[in-house]
Amino acid sequence: MSLNGIIAIIIHGLGIGLAFAAAGYACVALWATRKGTRARHEAVAAKPQPATILKPLHGAEPRLFENLRTFCLQTHSDYQLVFGVREANDPAIAVVQRLREAFPQRSIDLVIDPRIHGANFKVSNLINMLAKARHDLLVLADADISVPTDYLARVVAPLADPGVGIVTCLYYGVPGSSLWSRLGRLFIDDWFAPSVRLSHAFGSTRFAFGSTIALRRDVLQAIGGFEALRDLLADDFWLGELTRRAGLRTVLSEVVVGTDVNESQLKELWAHELRWLRTIRSIAPAGFAMTFVCFTSPLLLLGLCAAPGLATAGLAALGGGARVLLHFLQRRSGDRAFAWHEVLLIPLRDTLLLMEWAAALAGWQVRWRGQVMHARGGGSAP
Repeated sequence: MSLNGIIAIIIHGLGIGLAFAAAGYACVALWATRKGTRARHEAVAAKPQPATILKPLHGAEPRLFENLRTFCLQTHSDYQLVFGVREANDPAIAVVQRLREAFPQRSIDLVIDPRIHGANFKVSNLINMLAKARHDLLVLADADISVPTDYLARVVAPLADPGVGIVTCLYYGVPGSSLWSRLGRLFIDDWFAPSVRLSHAFGSTRFAFGSTIALRRDVLQAIGGFEALRDLLADDFWLGELTRRAGLRTVLSEVVVGTDVNESQLKELWAHELRWLRTIRSIAPAGFAMTFVCFTSPLLLLGLCAAPGLATAGLAALGGGARVLLHFLQRRSGDRAFAWHEVLLIPLRDTLLLMEWAAALAGWQVRWRGQVMHARGGGSAP
């Protein structure tokens, strides 16, 4: 057989392999997402323990008041809200004042403290805020998160089990009006969340998300407090990882919360998602190297081009169908805006993800809130 013939066979085999891998992942991700989004509810204590919600803030983000307001509407009978900023002129302070006026019955504290304890300014903020926390159940949640009214009661319920280290929540994207924010929502809903569901379906709990982390004060103290995270970029992940190393379990709550996606330009979306991807790469480098199989549309197209034929076409139809069904399943679960035309964005979304994945492999540096950090080893100061 000639060299050209051998090369043709290899290319054909690679094409079928790509199509098979992409179609297989899409089908398994669809199964895991359907399994994970079936309606269930955590048992909530008749008299839940008091809790403190810690909300580090930085600037007046779009919809900040609306998002923070959802934390003031909780059905939980006894809880405290602690907000924290680093600068006395931070515009988020005015938003907290509005909350105090709108909810005078709520226990709302504001910490303004410029002290920096490490490379991660968010963790420095949390260290400064912790002294104001009155309760032993602690819930951390990013500023751009919106939640249902039973959120707090449900996320703290598993902490009654002393074997639980943290409780965390998945999230869905709440887009703005721009194309790029809608593509950013698809990053979260159609790629990130299904990948977590798939990992969880096969028994992994090696995750923790800034959308929500609930834990007991004694657990935080046992792992070295927030000080153990002060120089790390992936502080949410490492907060969970340190509790797992202490022999405690991570619980993925059935509550799914919303997170704003506000990017209005491609360069903003690219920078944000590149930071996420490089952070994921630092946490699980081997797994990240194989995540190209998740980018269904371009892989199926490459497979068809490399190995045209009925078998590849069948795999492409199977994978493409599963990818579209996954998109609509995500739209129908939870409080999500539903738009049929967004299915047309799937090929663009998958292709952009593949490009970002390749870029994430080419370096470690990320920019976050004006800081330059390195994602290598979980994130550290340069």
